[in-house]
Amino acid sequence: MTPDKGLKLLHIKKTVTLAELALHLQCSPRTVQRRLADWQAINSYNRNGSFYTLPGIAKFDTNGLWRYKGAFFSRFGNLLETFIQLASNSQAGLTAAEAGELLGVKTKSFLWSLREHPALKREKPQGIYVYYSSDSTRYNAQKFHRDLIQSTAKLPRDFEAVAVLVEKIKHPDLSNEALSQLMRKQKILVEPGTIHNFFVRHDLADKKMPHSI
Repeated sequence: MTPDKGLKLLHIKKTVTLAELALHLQCSPRTVQRRLADWQAINSYNRNGSFYTLPGIAKFDTNGLWRYKGAFFSRFGNLLETFIQLASNSQAGLTAAEAGELLGVKTKSFLWSLREHPALKREKPQGIYVYYSSDSTRYNAQKFHRDLIQSTAKLPRDFEAVAVLVEKIKHPDLSNEALSQLMRKQKILVEPGTIHNFFVRHDLADKKMPHSI
């Protein structure tokens, strides 16, 4: 096995699985794991952590996240550590729905385990949990911005809200952006942010919608 051969494959494909590398290098998975550790490779926080890349390949955005062909990576590590960092560094804390939009994954599967994490402070204003930094100075700044957002958040008018709900029930997997575009075809102008505010306000952002009404 030549390490350069494995590195070359990584630079060509950007992301690989352990099985792909083992087959490419014709060696055991355990040997590949040692090699990945030597390269300081990072694994995806989705898809059961089965995809790997190199820190020099990943092009992290301002939130420290990078997506490539369905594999999601974070400069902070695994999903739990990533959520903690995003919530702690955010301007106004994070709700489950907001974190889901950022991370591209469902958050309810792991948020319960963070309910008493020492790095986070969890509160439930208006019936929706918000996760803040436990640092008192940071928390006060985040809480101020959260209160400001909630007092000024734009919401759809009643007929717009009904139209959005109808289409969300018909197409539960559509993003807020796609819903907004669908509304435009119906001559209803509702921005993605307004749809997001509506779902968050009514705790609908992370719920499964029924397939019929």
